[in-house]
Amino acid sequence: MYDRRRRFGTVTFRKILVANRGEIARRIFRTCRTMGIQTVAVYSEADKGAVHVREADEAVYIGPPPAAQSYLNMDAVIRAAKETGAEAVHPGYGFLSENGDFAERCQREGLVFIGPSPEVIRAMGSKIEARRRMQAAGVPVVPGTERPVDTLEEAMEAAEGIGYPLMVKASAGGGGIGMSRVETPEELKKTFESTRARAVNFFGDGALFLEKWVEGPRHIEVQVAADAHGNAVHLFERECSVQRRHQKVVEESPSPFLNDTMRERLTAAALRGATAIGYRNLGTMEFLFDAKGNFYFLEMNTRLQVEHPVTELITGLDLVEWQIRIAAGERLPVLETPARRGAAVECRVYAEDPVRFLPSPGTITALAWPEGVRVDTGVEQGSAVTPFYDPMIAKIIAHGSTREEALARMERALSETRIEGIKTNLPFLLEVMRNPEFRRGSYDTGLVQNMQNGKA
Repeated sequence: MYDRRRRFGTVTFRKILVANRGEIARRIFRTCRTMGIQTVAVYSEADKGAVHVREADEAVYIGPPPAAQSYLNMDAVIRAAKETGAEAVHPGYGFLSENGDFAERCQREGLVFIGPSPEVIRAMGSKIEARRRMQAAGVPVVPGTERPVDTLEEAMEAAEGIGYPLMVKASAGGGGIGMSRVETPEELKKTFESTRARAVNFFGDGALFLEKWVEGPRHIEVQVAADAHGNAVHLFERECSVQRRHQKVVEESPSPFLNDTMRERLTAAALRGATAIGYRNLGTMEFLFDAKGNFYFLEMNTRLQVEHPVTELITGLDLVEWQIRIAAGERLPVLETPARRGAAVECRVYAEDPVRFLPSPGTITALAWPEGVRVDTGVEQGSAVTPFYDPMIAKIIAHGSTREEALARMERALSETRIEGIKTNLPFLLEVMRNPEFRRGSYDTGLVQNMQNGKA
């Protein structure tokens, strides 16, 4: 009998626990089913009726609704994996996905962590250490401090050398949290301690550093993959400059900003950086571009990205399958970047007020998704959107032979989507799709703010 788990000469895992929830848990289950791998879901009290719980082969309760008592509870997740006989743990994104201690715990307990090594996770989780390693690899970084600034006095002195405006950043930060832009010494005095307090509150680490503010920045990332046999490849870039409060809302590929020469320089730098740190599995190298086309390393996300479907649609690849096979010790299936197929765009659908961007929990009373596009979601009609977790409820991803075709399909898809019972950002997403600057591809990370101020 043909075993779908056997490919490239290696047998992968028989059972995987997914230490996550919602749409990303369902996304990983889908690949596991295709590969013939059994799945284990974990769930909190708030998610006992969730779609991802029903779709797994097994499901284990791990605690009360607050994430700290359930999805971030390492003991409960490890126990669930061992009790069900799972051989590997896929962390998805968020929660424990970039926690070096969790990756190490998995290793100690005889479980394969589907991601990079604990050492690399910790190194890239510190933005200060990540900057140092990228500089050593010859990857350009934004001018800034090379070590933490411990006091306001140190920050004021360093700021004079860097110049205003600048960014005050948490070394352990992520997702746009723990970042403050300051224009003057007076603003730095007001911001320094509050930024440190947020860093301690969200990340348990108050270390801060300063970076020069890049004017008119574009946020562009490169998907990389590397195996344990010394092979590494990039899978093109994703443009992520449509952001609100430093958090991505719309992503697309190819970037309308890059020409072939810029793209080649960027992807080469991303591979050079990933190789230099001994990276293994899938990861994303994130960069800022200035208006002149200079780029600077921003951070590395050592996990699967929310926007990975964009890359899947332009390459025809299953990135979750790549993650699983690399973790199982297999070689990359290709050693050169495959041909790109057209263009793709992703919109994140949030349960939130489309004007103030505040969460809108509640029960979804009616739901209809569009046809002709990819929809990754963790909700259905009747689902309760709780205040305990991130308000993203779905991702809509459109593909076309050209950027214009992909955007037209996305605009139609957003118009056809129906969600009732809660507020969503669908009107805002439609506004972005119809914005002249966005349509021209001439936007930067200030687009959303300019739209709100009537400047775009």
